[in-house]
Amino acid sequence: MTAPLWVVVPAYNEAARIGDTLRALAAQTDTDFTLLVIDNGSTDDTASLARSLGAQVLIEPEKGVGCAVDTGFRHAIAHGAVHLARTDADCLPAPGWVAAARHALTSSGGLACGRIVARPDEHGPLGRTWFRLLVSLAAWFGRFRPEHRGPEFKAPYRMHAGNNMAITADLYQACGGMPRRPSPTDRTFLNRVRRTTPAIVHSRRMVVANSTRRIKAYGVIGTAKWYLDRGSGRLNVDPR
Repeated sequence: MTAPLWVVVPAYNEAARIGDTLRALAAQTDTDFTLLVIDNGSTDDTASLARSLGAQVLIEPEKGVGCAVDTGFRHAIAHGAVHLARTDADCLPAPGWVAAARHALTSSGGLACGRIVARPDEHGPLGRTWFRLLVSLAAWFGRFRPEHRGPEFKAPYRMHAGNNMAITADLYQACGGMPRRPSPTDRTFLNRVRRTTPAIVHSRRMVVANSTRRIKAYGVIGTAKWYLDRGSGRLNVDPR
């Protein structure tokens, strides 16, 4: 018998995209998981669409992706989840994503981070190329940030994409969980895990196609500043 695994998908006003995400999850090679969408106070049909596609839906009125993820993970743990995985409502997990996440968690007993690529249905080759370059730049920059280095860390820094990660329920609780705010929550969460355990693995078989709409909203320079934690300037932090 496999350990109970829950997939948590935070969502805010994603009626136009969440259908593709949920269909990608329904097409997984490993379908032995519970799917939970955390609707973060959407004003569109995100919640009803998710329910129509077979997902459990929980409403989190406190705005912020950290709030949605933390509420979702803690709800899953309270209902028996042993393994937790997360993607976002504008992403397309590859067919073997759940299977790869389960294998990584069973092997490591900790945190598993996957590989992100650009969605093939947004923009063109140039946009996808810029996306790859920006992700590589952010990953390189993160390794040298002073706040990511120090004797308190039990594992080296490696960029962790919140939309492609999995963690054991035990470790989630032991590290204190996802910070509910302020943004960026993903980097803070990774460092919480790094202070708790060296059991962090990167699985190249955990592949998620990520939206490139931030490039359209911010432009290349603005997106680079955002990835390098220089803020979004006058722009909204949520390009939706």
